Amino acid sequence: MLVGPPGTGKTLLAKAVAGEAGVPFFSMSGSDFVEMFVGVGASRVRDLFQQAKSKAPCIIFIDEIDAVGRARSKNPAMGGNDERENTLNALLTEMDGFGTNSGIITLAATNRADMLDSALMRAGRFDRQIHVDLPDLNERKEVFQVHLKPLKLDENLDIDFLARQTPGFSGADIANVCNEAALIAARHNRPKVGKQDFLDAVDRIIGGLEKKTKVMTEAEKRSIAIHEAGHATISWFTEFANPLVKVSIVPRGQALGAAWYLPEERVLQTKEAMLDEMCSLLGGRAAEELFVGQISTGAMNDLERTTKQAYGMIAYAGMSDKLPNVCYYNNNEYSFQRPYSETTAKVMDDEVLKMINEQYERAKKILTEHKEGHARLAQLLIDREVIFADDVEEIFGKRPWTSRSEELLEAQQRAEAERMAEERAKELEAEKKNAESSESPENSESSENSEPKD
Repeated sequence: MLVGPPGTGKTLLAKAVAGEAGVPFFSMSGSDFVEMFVGVGASRVRDLFQQAKSKAPCIIFIDEIDAVGRARSKNPAMGGNDERENTLNALLTEMDGFGTNSGIITLAATNRADMLDSALMRAGRFDRQIHVDLPDLNERKEVFQVHLKPLKLDENLDIDFLARQTPGFSGADIANVCNEAALIAARHNRPKVGKQDFLDAVDRIIGGLEKKTKVMTEAEKRSIAIHEAGHATISWFTEFANPLVKVSIVPRGQALGAAWYLPEERVLQTKEAMLDEMCSLLGGRAAEELFVGQISTGAMNDLERTTKQAYGMIAYAGMSDKLPNVCYYNNNEYSFQRPYSETTAKVMDDEVLKMINEQYERAKKILTEHKEGHARLAQLLIDREVIFADDVEEIFGKRPWTSRSEELLEAQQRAEAERMAEERAKELEAEKKNAESSESPENSESSENSEPKD
């Protein structure tokens, strides 16, 4: 069972397995078994396995198996003669084992493994789960190298830079970035695809299409600049906030402005890091209240993300003072009851409100301390519309903390330097041994014997 987010290459991986195995390969989608006619799905399952037995050894691949393998209802009054359940029962019977399916390997792929029936996941059926996660930094670099082959690239293009600019992108997203960059270069009649084309492509995919024709008054533009400068200022002065890449007040999609960050791909998220991120999200609303004098609806997305994160920290991660070390996660989607009482829900609401208000006050305090730099940053945004991390560094000075990606990059460079030093030491040692062997005693004796005697 291949499990992972959409676009990570589960279907491609199954096709690669079939190509490497060199055996017959039966590929079907889960929706191929689901029909409105009674008994058709179960019949197709039986036919599939009958064909597979005649061609054994072979591989059966069922893509999007959640269409047919969803957990059966616990209520006998609901869907007792459901066609999908009959199809699933037929699949369970065919995969039962007892030596009848020897030589048949069954693969499946889904991005909703939590919805599958427990009988389908038991030992002897889909007992091995292979998690195909989103690619990390080095894997993204290799995926880029695959999709960049058909493009005419600028000689100075740095693939490491592209991999760092696309955190959280799946393989399908990276293919989309390469395609979009080629289209942008073609629109501007450029003979080769360069760095700026890829940056524009990433912005286009994440933020949407630029809307430079949107008409705004000077007061609206100033309010947006103050809001985005607030995000940038807070992220610069909080240790665990994501490193800033650029800030823009050019409207894109539904957003009137945006601060672009390079997300830290942390394996573990600490409470301090999540609070810093929350404070950074609230920086826009805090800047509006402090420096505009009135708040607007521009912070709606920030508030939504902040509230979701706060509820996640308190209800699921046990990061609350009053509800420590308790997780109220309910995995049963058919349950109509919350796994906690009304009293606990009230405590949660109070804790969420307290956490968000604390970070809001903290954001206002940081902005008050650096109000001159924030004002300069907002004015620079009004003048240029897009500013980069270098411009922020000129105003506030160098950020006092190194990012996780920089630490990993430094560690990788140190490891590479150590490896090269070891290789060089081995080469020198080999050269030394060769020199010693050429000056061995036998060679010296033969040279002495060859000397002329008096």
